[in-house]
Amino acid sequence: MVHIGICDDEAPMRKALRVPLEQKLQLLGEEYRLSEYDSGEALINRPEAETLDILFLDIEMKRLNGMDTARSLRKRDAHTILIFVTAYPDFVFQGYEVHAFHYILKPYDEHKIQNVLEQALTELGKSREQYFTLEQKSGLLRIPLKKILAFSSDKRKVVLSLTDGDTLDFYGKLDTVEGGLPDYFIRCHNRHLVNLNYVTAVEKDGCACGTLHLPVSRAYRQSLEIAFARLLLN
Repeated sequence: MVHIGICDDEAPMRKALRVPLEQKLQLLGEEYRLSEYDSGEALINRPEAETLDILFLDIEMKRLNGMDTARSLRKRDAHTILIFVTAYPDFVFQGYEVHAFHYILKPYDEHKIQNVLEQALTELGKSREQYFTLEQKSGLLRIPLKKILAFSSDKRKVVLSLTDGDTLDFYGKLDTVEGGLPDYFIRCHNRHLVNLNYVTAVEKDGCACGTLHLPVSRAYRQSLEIAFARLLLN
């Protein structure tokens, strides 16, 4: 089931999005849940377990605007597919900072809404299929890659840092792990592989990756900066 959120402080605008979205989802035979939020605060303060696959977010809202809402959202939901809605095209370019997937201009065109939804569902299907398999005494454990912030080498072990703050470890080499990962996992240091989708800043000697702050070595700085810039422009 796909969970879609609509965040707009005007009820008529939420309805203008909801109706064509539901029509398309029903036409596609997609199982879905649709949640509405009347403010950025309501979106950010929703229950921790209420994860969103796709979010349509208005930029011009009272109190907490869409951009500030998106920044807070990314600290918690790095993989939510974010689609901005706005009456002002100039705001669209700010979306690179928070890895926005697309944008829709007001007043709404129903065909545009449905077309962007289809693109988002396709993207969602790609991300849902990726796992890291970890062998433990109890058996094999499949961990969604979107739940992993980083892989770090610690002597003879590799440590996984997860988005919920937990860690897991296993005997192995970081080089071996790296070979089986998609290209959004990138070296920032000889001992660390970061999930680029969670990187929010590349600094002089380190990078912010979700709740982690990891070192960046000279050998990997340029490749990390290029990959990070490319992601922002995607």
